Amino acid sequence: LAFFVYYPKQMLKKYQDRLPNQDYKQFIRQKLLDCIALSKTMSQKYTKSKIRKTLPAPFAYIIQELLFESTHIKDKANYYNAILDAIFKTNREQNFLIELSYFIQRLTIDRLHVVGDIFDRGPAAHLVLDKMMKYHSLDIEWGNHDVLWMGAASGSRLAICNVLRNSAKYNTLDTLEEGYGINLLPLASFANKTYYDDACDNFIPKTQHTIDDDKKALVAKIHKAITIMQFKLEHLVFQRNPHFHLEDHCHLHHINYTNGTVTLNDHTYALKDTHFPTIDPEHPYQLTPQEETVLKQLKNAFLNNDLLQNHVRFLFQKGQMYLKYNNNLLFHGCIPLDEDGHFASMMIDDTLVKGKSLLDTLEQKIRKAYLNRYQKENADKDYFIFLWQGKNSPLFGKTQMKTFERYLISDKNAHQEPMNNYFHLREDETILKNIYNEFNIDYNHSKIINGHVPTDISNGESPVKANGRIYAIDGGMSSQYKEKIGIGGYTLIADSYKLFLISHERFPSVETLIEKETDIISLLQAEDINLEREYIYNTDKGKKIKADINDLTVLLEAYRSGEIKEYIKK
Repeated sequence: LAFFVYYPKQMLKKYQDRLPNQDYKQFIRQKLLDCIALSKTMSQKYTKSKIRKTLPAPFAYIIQELLFESTHIKDKANYYNAILDAIFKTNREQNFLIELSYFIQRLTIDRLHVVGDIFDRGPAAHLVLDKMMKYHSLDIEWGNHDVLWMGAASGSRLAICNVLRNSAKYNTLDTLEEGYGINLLPLASFANKTYYDDACDNFIPKTQHTIDDDKKALVAKIHKAITIMQFKLEHLVFQRNPHFHLEDHCHLHHINYTNGTVTLNDHTYALKDTHFPTIDPEHPYQLTPQEETVLKQLKNAFLNNDLLQNHVRFLFQKGQMYLKYNNNLLFHGCIPLDEDGHFASMMIDDTLVKGKSLLDTLEQKIRKAYLNRYQKENADKDYFIFLWQGKNSPLFGKTQMKTFERYLISDKNAHQEPMNNYFHLREDETILKNIYNEFNIDYNHSKIINGHVPTDISNGESPVKANGRIYAIDGGMSSQYKEKIGIGGYTLIADSYKLFLISHERFPSVETLIEKETDIISLLQAEDINLEREYIYNTDKGKKIKADINDLTVLLEAYRSGEIKEYIKK
């Protein structure tokens, strides 16, 4: 039944194709009765007002009748059957069963936390966000890839270049073209004309799917064109933000264009690619007029795309840098630390910020940047880039991003991107206590939940760290991680009795799951059982309910004492 509830459309199609019509009708009737019984059981833990908010509009009245039928009804079986007969008579049984299944799904999860990177290497992020926007209760802790797209939607040309470069690299440009309807033809035309005689071998897209040679060649050209534009824009952004400490990431002026080499940190490397028709060696960071035109078109396309703006607005409304929820701390990447384990600091607007203050200030900066996205002067949008690749970015979590080196230098020693000290020191009790104190959470009971760095149990790694105080729940869900990560992601579940972590198997397609009716849950990874059951009044939701009760009590007393008069709703 649980499998059916989560794949109702596919399961109905499967049995419709295999059962005679009469048996299929009976199959649906039985599933409806099962789902109604399950709904009644699950709805007991919610108030009627909460249930009504999650009901599917077309069948809200019917479901309420089935869930909250009058106690005086003696023959409930006939009552149910009369309702079901009417549904079948109007040929709405399949739609009703599908909506009832979705209703049960909503009852299953009271609150969904998404710990970042909705956007990344996988396809169709726009469909994921469409689904999330319909969800009844969720929050989002931004990932570095999410913030990059938010920066692109805020008009940052450098963020736009990074978004396009990643999309070309992993062959997901169709998310932009077909999903959001962003016109990439000017970029494609420019790339095809500029690199018409260049195979762009270092820019061939990485994909798990078959792609024809012509498309692969065009995507490679787009990939190279936007990457070179990115390298040029980085110099401009990093130069006007010296407090980002990213100036040493600009390397175009270190290239010997005659010899085809680049000198970095007193070491000279041969370049894997030496064909740079848009770079003037005397002024390597100067954009050509054609590049300026393409970037202007792309910026307008991102800024004025309704669907993308709706999705990014949703990310701002439901998202944040970190979240304290039920005395636990959720964030995507890290709490930046220096080598000694102290909170890494950063100067922002003449104020030195670190720890919680750093995260709060950075969040304020990008919120302001998005609100001012249509203004000509908007220096705050550069903070999206800092969050994407800055040394002390809580979302990036590394000391350097070696994009240039990975594309153009063969020596893998030049590719290393050391992790922030948080990942080396987070299990040290003294340092961990400092983090707990900084965010005012309980060291003996609270958990830190973060993602960002995939943890692969198939390689012996454990997602549970620091004696059960940290849950690192990124499982590398994207198929692009398939060769490196042996699982298909994690789900961390909390109820009143325990906290438990589930890992999921990879699967080739939903069709395969439906055919075999196999679950994708593979293994219980960890279980943290409460010595005493957690009650609603101890949770954040309970505290709000308690505050509402107190407000209503005060209101009632004010009415009874004659301070206020009764308001009669018309």
